Amino acid sequence: MNGLLTLQEFYASILNKGTLEQFSHLSKMSHFNVFKRGQIQCARITELHRTDFHKISLIVGDGIVHFEDSKIPVSGKTLIFYHGNVPHVWEPVSEDQQGYFCLFNSQFIDTYLLDTYFRDTSFMNTTTAPVYPLTDEQAALFEFIFEQIHDEVEGNYIKKYEVIAHYLHILLHQTNKLCFQNVHEDKKPAASVLLTTQFMEMLERQFPIDSSDQSLALKKPSDFAEKLDIHVNHLNRSIKEVTGRSTTEIISSRLANEAKALLRHTDNSVAEIAYTLGFEHPSNFNSFFKKQTQLTPKSFRDIN
Repeated sequence: MNGLLTLQEFYASILNKGTLEQFSHLSKMSHFNVFKRGQIQCARITELHRTDFHKISLIVGDGIVHFEDSKIPVSGKTLIFYHGNVPHVWEPVSEDQQGYFCLFNSQFIDTYLLDTYFRDTSFMNTTTAPVYPLTDEQAALFEFIFEQIHDEVEGNYIKKYEVIAHYLHILLHQTNKLCFQNVHEDKKPAASVLLTTQFMEMLERQFPIDSSDQSLALKKPSDFAEKLDIHVNHLNRSIKEVTGRSTTEIISSRLANEAKALLRHTDNSVAEIAYTLGFEHPSNFNSFFKKQTQLTPKSFRDIN
């Protein structure tokens, strides 16, 4: 795998449904599908990868979800959001793997989902793990939603994808309720949470970087504060209050993750990557990367 799993590759290679040519049309059209996890046979993916689609999984079973810099044990019933830009891989632990997953591409979002609302959901907060352990009662609700979506996909109603979009909005709202419940329990002020969400969204909109011609516009806390029309100290306090991390730490972590992806999955030189990520000189990038990973960019690329 080259680091990016496309919809075509998912159907042709992972589900073994045909050839890449048979699914070439998927890159040009809106697409949505849903699967029962215990009823499909698919090839096992063992490497971290990005996708050109988004995925939501309702997991019933045990496993480990791996992200670039973390791994999260999952047991019982869990809802997981996979943002296409974030490298990830699922490692099953228990033999019995049940539940559902749905996948959809950007064209589906543009056609059927409210894009402004979608950007405020769990998909866009890529600096924290979008993994939600569920109680039996919560799991039953999400299972019902997935069942309704599955029935619509299997049905013949001419406007079924509009119906599915409504179910997805319900699913996203129910997930937001989980987030707000956690915020309430943590007693974090709503204004700080909103500001943090806006910051995370602005940070993530700059990625992925697909060309060496691109360059980051927002690189420092002050850049984000200026865009948000607030004082940088106010931004830093809110971010720290909600996440427990400094604004600079979050930006640096995201930059390091993007640097790793570019080193792994492109042939761009270290200097090109440095300039793309907003560093004035490759030596500055080398120092930054070594501080974040304890490796030079060249050493990281050599072992990956």
